[in-house]
Amino acid sequence: MKAFTIFHNPKCSKSRATLELLKERGVQPQVVEYLKTPPTAAELKAIVAKLGIRPEDLVRKGEAVYKENYAGKTLTDAQWIEAMVRHPILIERPIVIQGDKAVLGRPPENVLALL
Repeated sequence: MKAFTIFHNPKCSKSRATLELLKERGVQPQVVEYLKTPPTAAELKAIVAKLGIRPEDLVRKGEAVYKENYAGKTLTDAQWIEAMVRHPILIERPIVIQGDKAVLGRPPENVLALL
């Protein structure tokens, strides 16, 4: 089985539930606290590709930094990536990656597709 990685925020209940679900299934993922260790632009591009979504679809639109700086704006994919690099709080969470596949743990049961 390929290794799992979770982009995790321990303050987020969905992120904690997703991590717990993985552990209950015997998976010990590499945990990346992305607010402490943000992904690079290249890593975000790879994550978005594995998720099969556009960068804008990975943006948390309820965050204050989104409302203050990005709401109502039309950005290119590269600009959305740069916004998430600059403000990692904008990255939707949790993201679980295994090999060339990834899912958002919203709801946490989405990760079962990777098992």
